[in-house]
Amino acid sequence: MDTNKLSNKARLLHLSALSLAQGMKSGSFKSLYRGHGIEFDGVREYLPGDDVRSIDWNVTARMGHPYVKMYEEERELDVLVILDVSESMNSYSENKSKLLTALEAASLITLASYQNASPVGCVIFDGQIKFSCPPRPGLNQTMLLLSNFEKNEAAPKSEQTKGSVLDNAIRGAGRLLKKRSLVMIFSDFRTASWTEPFDALCQKNDVVCVRLVDAFDENLPDVGSVRFSDPETGLNQVLPTSSSNFKSQWRDFNFNRVEQWKHECLRRGGLPLLLKTSADPLAELTRFFAAREVQ
Repeated sequence: MDTNKLSNKARLLHLSALSLAQGMKSGSFKSLYRGHGIEFDGVREYLPGDDVRSIDWNVTARMGHPYVKMYEEERELDVLVILDVSESMNSYSENKSKLLTALEAASLITLASYQNASPVGCVIFDGQIKFSCPPRPGLNQTMLLLSNFEKNEAAPKSEQTKGSVLDNAIRGAGRLLKKRSLVMIFSDFRTASWTEPFDALCQKNDVVCVRLVDAFDENLPDVGSVRFSDPETGLNQVLPTSSSNFKSQWRDFNFNRVEQWKHECLRRGGLPLLLKTSADPLAELTRFFAAREVQ
């Protein structure tokens, strides 16, 4: 690993992440965690001037006189990044692949968390779990995660395991987390087995699903009959890209697939976000958290 290159990259991303960190700190995290920003810290006897809405009626009934609930504000918000580095994430039609876009976005979230003094961890996977680490605070932890992102950016295909174990990554994430946390999943979600563990993860955490989208996912170029290969399954197929009927079916198929994914995210308590490879990850993430603040 080129530590100088990593340090320079971290420095540049650090500057970019400042605005993202401010957006998170100024209210976006609070709105995502509405109702979870404080922790119950016990009860005490009611004193004149206490808010009557804080009275614990169960304890009051047992003790015979009023008691109020006490709360302690949470000072740290744990953040966990789940990052898909499977072969399908290497596909691209423009200047940047889904993988590079996801790595940049994951790095920004990691650095923004550090700037907010939030413990941060990650799970990296392809056809197997490649790296996992529970949320921890500090610069050393931040650089550890960034170095693992860097390794997967430069990893040759021979080091990749075919397939995608998004379901196992989500289960593993649940085991790593000891308190309610913000979980950011960066993936193309090209697997059908993620919804069951996702359900369990959403019950105890706030989960944002970031789906990486390439231009080819929406529109195919008109280049005649082209052989396409699925990088994970190895399936080869000739697609008639000049056929207007086929291109229409392609658009409809991908549109319906994304709509179904959004539906699955929302009904299980997650928040969906489409991130195009042509977009600026910093701008998209900042806009996303700002929208959460408005809501």
